[in-house]
Amino acid sequence: MAFNVAQTQATVEKLNSGVTKMSAKLDLIGPAVEKAVNHWYVPDAIAKPLIWFANKMIELGCWIRDKVVECLKGAAAPVMFYLDAQEWEGPQIRGKVSGVAGNVAGESLKAPLSWTGDGATAYVGAVKGQPIAATQIETSSDKLATALTLCAVAGAAFYLALLAVLIKAIVIMIAAAAAAASVVFSWAGLLAAVGEAVSDAGIITGLVVALVGVLTAQAGQMAVAKGEANDNSAFPQGGKWPSATV
Repeated sequence: MAFNVAQTQATVEKLNSGVTKMSAKLDLIGPAVEKAVNHWYVPDAIAKPLIWFANKMIELGCWIRDKVVECLKGAAAPVMFYLDAQEWEGPQIRGKVSGVAGNVAGESLKAPLSWTGDGATAYVGAVKGQPIAATQIETSSDKLATALTLCAVAGAAFYLALLAVLIKAIVIMIAAAAAAASVVFSWAGLLAAVGEAVSDAGIITGLVVALVGVLTAQAGQMAVAKGEANDNSAFPQGGKWPSATV
C-alpha cells in the first residue's frame, strides 16, 4: 500500500486552484450567451434554447465546483492518517512494545541462568504476563496502522480521481462558453456538453459513495482494535501493566 505525501499534497493544491479556475470559466458562460443572442438576427427559437443551455451548464458546473469544495474540507485527512499509521507501526509504539515482548519472554530472561530457588521461580512466574500484554498492544497497533494506511491510500486515490473529473469539467465549461458565443454552433454539441457535465456529476457521487464504503470498513477494523484495547485479559490488575513483583 504505497502512499506519497508530496503527491497527495500536490493533488490537493491542484484541486484548490482548479476550483478557482472553474469559477472563472463559469462566469464566462452567461455573458457569452447574452452577447450571442443580443442581435436582431437571432430569433427567439434559437435564443431561448441557447439561454436554457447556458443556465443548465452553469447549474451543473456550480454543482460540480461546490461538491469539490465540500470534499476538500477533508483534504488533510489522508496525510494525517498516513502519519498516524507510521507512528503506530514505527519505533514510537509498535517498535517499543515488540522490544518489550522479546526482552521479557521466558527464554530471554537472564536472571534464571544464575539465580535459583523460590525467588527465581516466583520471578519467572510473575513476569510471564508482560510479554502477553506487550504482544496484545503490538497486535492492536498493527491493526490500527493497517486501517489508517488503507484510509490514507483510499483518500489519496479519491482526490486524484476527483482532480481528473474537475479538469475534465473545466474543459467542458471552456468549450461550452466558446460554443455559446459562436454564431455557428451545433445543437448536438451543446446537448453533448450537458450530457458530459451530468456524467461528471454522477462520477463524483460514485466516488464519494466508494470512499465512504472503504472508510466504513476501516472504521469496523478500528472498532475491533478498540475492543481489544478494552480487553483486560492481558492486564488483569485493573487494566494496569502486569507487575513483575510478587
